[in-house]
Amino acid sequence: MRQQPANKLSGKGLTVWQLYGMLQTLLVLLVAVGAGVLAYLFDWPFWVYIAAAAVTIVYGALFGYVFPRIRWARWRYEVRETEIELQHGIFIVKRTLIPMVRVQHVDTAQGPILKRYALSAISISTAATVHSIPMLAAEEADELRNRISALAKVAEDDV
Repeated sequence: MRQQPANKLSGKGLTVWQLYGMLQTLLVLLVAVGAGVLAYLFDWPFWVYIAAAAVTIVYGALFGYVFPRIRWARWRYEVRETEIELQHGIFIVKRTLIPMVRVQHVDTAQGPILKRYALSAISISTAATVHSIPMLAAEEADELRNRISALAKVAEDDV
């Protein structure tokens, strides 16, 4: 079996994924509060309050702390002259090889939260699908986009 890809994502990516988890937890908290209001209005048993609180706490712990750490630790990538290798996953680790001759174009994207943390994501398009490398430092993402584009052009010229 091959060695895992050498490059990791930016450490700021972990912070952003944790922030996303906390924002999602706020939505779950709103649903839990709604369940609590319904329980109060319809005189439901006390365990409904406990269940709503427990679900919110467990969700926040998993999606705000545990899963982002695992995702960040497992996400790796490597760009070689003939291929791009991606590795990611939480429970099931998926490894993907993208031949350079299949790369059609490469984009970078940066939403408001990524911009705040000076991060970008790269999208690598092939005829069949789009692959993404998230949470890269913005400068690194631009350099990597240009490098992949140049390598794909060279690979295309060789065919």
